[in-house]
Amino acid sequence: MVTTFHSTRSTTDSLTSKQAIRQGLAADGGLFVSDQLGETKVRIDDLAGMAYQDIAARVLGALLPDFTDGELADCIGAAYGDQWADPAITPLRQVGDDWVLELFHGPTSAFKDVALQILPRFMARTTPEGAGDERVMILTATSGDTGKAALAGFADAPGTAITVFYPKGKVSQVQELQMTTQTGANVHVAAVDGNFDDAQSAVKAIFGDERLAGELAERAHTRLSSANSINVGRLVPQVVYYFAAYARLMEQGAVQAGDEVEFVVPTGNFGDVLAGYYAKELGLPVKHLVVASDRNNVLFDFLTTGTYNRQRPFYQTISPSMDILVSSNLERMLYYMSEGDARLIAMLMSDLKQWGAFEVPETLLAKIRRLFGCGWADEEQVREAIHDCWEKNGYVIDPHTACAWFVAQLMPREEGVPRVVLSTASPYKFPRTVCESLGLDASGTDFDCMDTLAKATGTEPPAALRGLETAAVRFDDEVAVDAMTDYVRRACQD
Repeated sequence: MVTTFHSTRSTTDSLTSKQAIRQGLAADGGLFVSDQLGETKVRIDDLAGMAYQDIAARVLGALLPDFTDGELADCIGAAYGDQWADPAITPLRQVGDDWVLELFHGPTSAFKDVALQILPRFMARTTPEGAGDERVMILTATSGDTGKAALAGFADAPGTAITVFYPKGKVSQVQELQMTTQTGANVHVAAVDGNFDDAQSAVKAIFGDERLAGELAERAHTRLSSANSINVGRLVPQVVYYFAAYARLMEQGAVQAGDEVEFVVPTGNFGDVLAGYYAKELGLPVKHLVVASDRNNVLFDFLTTGTYNRQRPFYQTISPSMDILVSSNLERMLYYMSEGDARLIAMLMSDLKQWGAFEVPETLLAKIRRLFGCGWADEEQVREAIHDCWEKNGYVIDPHTACAWFVAQLMPREEGVPRVVLSTASPYKFPRTVCESLGLDASGTDFDCMDTLAKATGTEPPAALRGLETAAVRFDDEVAVDAMTDYVRRACQD
């Protein structure tokens, strides 16, 4: 059976995975999904000892069947090579009674690298016959980490350009410098006068602007696509590391093939934890997926009440990549959990757009809660988690991982079910917060804090982060939300 993709809000499309990746977002604003998800299972009994690259070939082959084995091998080889600081790509560490899956050993020190090192390679293989000199403009809103990871992945990639918007004053100094110092002739970066949700909503509106799309195609031979996890090509590579974690647990003797595992996932846009759902559908024995939120706990409230309400205060926290009130990938989960009820999803998303809230049927909520757990941590609790994890285990975590660590420590432990906490960023991306949490001197610049943290913990900052102190800033553009379309128009003409 041929795997096809269509919108979460209708079933009229019938796209290949290459077409879905190239387009990014469905014309009706929905996200691309495949009704064949789960029909092909991934073999797990021989995962122990398997290299990450081989696991990736197996998982991505099941999810993206219109890519040939050779195409996938080329993409995987280029994406998961010497640019990673650890040959395991996503190593698993035992920390206390739990396991931590380190997803931050890529070139930008955040979990987004897992997908954004391979997405440009996917994109390069999606050019249809007859497209001529058409290029793809990757358009991305970021709450902190996606922007740099996308920039690093797409910089000077043939046939592409990239524009990244980030909320002004709402990312860390290190995150901002990572973006504004990015090299590459095809990159554009701008700060937005608003929060991440403002930027993300504007980006979705730009994707839905048919007049703009026609103009860009005619004048600039350009089509828009996304590097956010709304793009299915960004989402599916994240499924791989759930299988990789299981492989490492098997190697450690923590599980036998078929034993269940629990994952605790810090998430704002729901993509990181949704990848765990995809893994379960592919046959990975996932018992629970626990959604860990920060003070912007809209997902916690939804998973406990069934009402999603974005009409609430937005908090700028010490875990900025999770400061999100509109979790886009939740839409995919709702589609699958409602057994493909595109009409329901369209209604819920319409309610969210019009009223700022929606409520799911009680039967649907009950089904969701059988798999998805939830918890959240305020900023004081995040700091406590960073401190306690170091004091008890000699292990340093960043503020996002700390949300998940805090939630995990409150959960009852089930005998015989290993618990894996996903660690999404290097603590050196947020050195001031980590230093403050550990009771260290946090005066001076973020780079002074890096040095203080390194000396106190015996760890080393990634060279790419420490080197930002002397990197030249290339971008200082600032735009209003309503000026983002014109900024994209100009970027496409460059």
